[in-house]
Amino acid sequence: MVTFGDKTKARELAIKADVSVVPGTSEPLTTTEAAVAFVEEYGLPVIIKAAKGGGGKGMRVVNKKEDLIPLFEAASSEALASFGDGGCFVERYVTNAKHVEVQVIGDGKGNVVHLWERDCSVQRRHQKIVEIAPAVHHSMEVRKAVLEDALKITKACNYKNAGTVEFLVDDQGRHYFMEVNPRVQVEHTVTEQVTGLGKNGVEHRDWEFLFMIILISLTVALRRLSM
Repeated sequence: MVTFGDKTKARELAIKADVSVVPGTSEPLTTTEAAVAFVEEYGLPVIIKAAKGGGGKGMRVVNKKEDLIPLFEAASSEALASFGDGGCFVERYVTNAKHVEVQVIGDGKGNVVHLWERDCSVQRRHQKIVEIAPAVHHSMEVRKAVLEDALKITKACNYKNAGTVEFLVDDQGRHYFMEVNPRVQVEHTVTEQVTGLGKNGVEHRDWEFLFMIILISLTVALRRLSM
């Protein structure tokens, strides 16, 4: 929770785990000068995100250089009001990307399994509106790579809980880690409907039983994918 509750720490873990990330700042920024320096090095467009935020709060997309400072100040102010911390990080904005998230469950001992992925690209003001499971817009090769990286980063920290690992997938099939939401979320119910597996009923069961029902649910999901 401590690592994934801070987007910059989650990003550092992703890099250590050899998971692809979008070029971005390594630490939260608190001044517009640092944001300007990043843009001068990497160019536009960029996206500003609250370091300890979520739900679209403290997030702005910058397409023009003259908008950078006012949008950074607005994002930082919103982040401070919403989360008590005005720190933001800046990263290159991936245009025409799909937003894909992977459902995972870990036992805290390095064992993590996925329950496939969802497409949540339909959004309004960075808030998810429609969730589709499984994501149907990319190849099996891209799906495999995304699922493997979701397991890679969560295993790296002995993740324990249900959670969601989020990625961007560009129009060339390249994927980039965004963040991990280390908690049960409302969109988890979409995965429950697809796999027939409810997270609340398995979080505290022993690993052997969990692994067995995961295998069953994956078999069902594969059959549905082949239909």
